[in-house]
Amino acid sequence: MDIANQNAEAAIADFAVRKAKFAIGQVVKHRLYPFRGVIFDVDPVFANTDEWLAAIPAEFRPRRDQPFYHLLAENAQTTYVAYVSEQNLLPDETGKPVSHPQVPHFFKELRRGQYVSRDRALH
Repeated sequence: MDIANQNAEAAIADFAVRKAKFAIGQVVKHRLYPFRGVIFDVDPVFANTDEWLAAIPAEFRPRRDQPFYHLLAENAQTTYVAYVSEQNLLPDETGKPVSHPQVPHFFKELRRGQYVSRDRALH
């Protein structure tokens, strides 16, 4: 088992797990930074490395005891995969599609502002 999985298991054991506020397929935007994306996976609590978390300035560092979302993200310059805490996300109400090239791999279509998942397991 790798260190990130060990950290996630320990975090789940230590914290009461909350229900995720956002859903797979939902388009969201970052609360502080100018990017948006579609959620393709959710961790019930922080499940990345301690080094990843430590690289975030302390005044912006998210709590571990909340859902973290994997996004197919975009900004004005590029597309990428982002890992974002629930406290830093807001619903994106534009209704516009996300231009990330991997969107068709995970989703069939954008319907009323939400992507419809393909029928396949992600893990």
